[in-house]
Amino acid sequence: MEDFNQTLPDVFYLLGVSTDPHLQVIGCLMLVLMYTIILAGNCLLLITVRMSPKLHTPMYFFLSNLSFIDICFSSTIVPLILRNTLSSDKSISVEGCMAQMLCYLGLGGAECLLLAVMAYDRFVAICRPLHYVSVMNTRFCIILALIPWIIGLINSSIQVHLTWRLPLCKTHHINYFFCDVPPLLRLSCRDTWLNEISIYLAAGIVVLSSFSLTLISYIYIISTILKMHSSSRYAVFSTCTSHLTVVTLFYGTIMFIYLQSRSNHSVEKDKFVSVLYTVVTPMFNPIIYSIRNKEVKTCIVQNLKQVINPSA
Repeated sequence: MEDFNQTLPDVFYLLGVSTDPHLQVIGCLMLVLMYTIILAGNCLLLITVRMSPKLHTPMYFFLSNLSFIDICFSSTIVPLILRNTLSSDKSISVEGCMAQMLCYLGLGGAECLLLAVMAYDRFVAICRPLHYVSVMNTRFCIILALIPWIIGLINSSIQVHLTWRLPLCKTHHINYFFCDVPPLLRLSCRDTWLNEISIYLAAGIVVLSSFSLTLISYIYIISTILKMHSSSRYAVFSTCTSHLTVVTLFYGTIMFIYLQSRSNHSVEKDKFVSVLYTVVTPMFNPIIYSIRNKEVKTCIVQNLKQVINPSA
């Protein structure tokens, strides 16, 4: 612990997404646009579900949780990127770096598990429709919603503890745009094998298991849909395919970052991939899962009419 106190700096300096001024301007504008869409889309869904009794179902309960996580997840990263890009001060305190890492890893892990929970909910609804009400009761839904938060918090606490036990003495400059485990491990003067094992274990338990459960659920869902003799089969199949595409993008990018060996890490590739799951996926989630849904669009229109003309 004495070695740790001697080698830990007071502040770190985040080098950002790019050092090219032109790319910084373009990237900043794109991030502002995407962050605005994230906040607007997810807040709209939360308000719509809250105001519409017909959307008080397990599916929209989980979607509301996903929207809340996406708002918090992107908000732990995007504002800091914008500040560092627009300001000459690119510093972040040790406490701020630890807090960002704790929130980021906790919310990311919670989202991984919640996507698996949502896939299970759709599996029961489509493949076991007669048992849906009895299986997805209020108590069970609350438990399923709490599990991702608990596991995400436990995982992030372990990763943060192991990371900040290391003597980070090579440099004070982090070649990244937020505080994450892989960039900080590169600053360590000590062997990081224990940290790398913990990352692989966490990725295996949280990410791979969640992705496997999600994939299995959707395989059963798509198989059931293909057996339907209904005119709505194509619409349901299209929706499930779009869900699976977004889910695969989210899980795939996370596995790319955390499951590749340290020697194969390319900082520029890692930055690009990180933007995909920290900003792009939260932007698409409310659009793919909810806003393009006819039921949600109807409720949005009804709520707007009610706000504009309350006496109607």
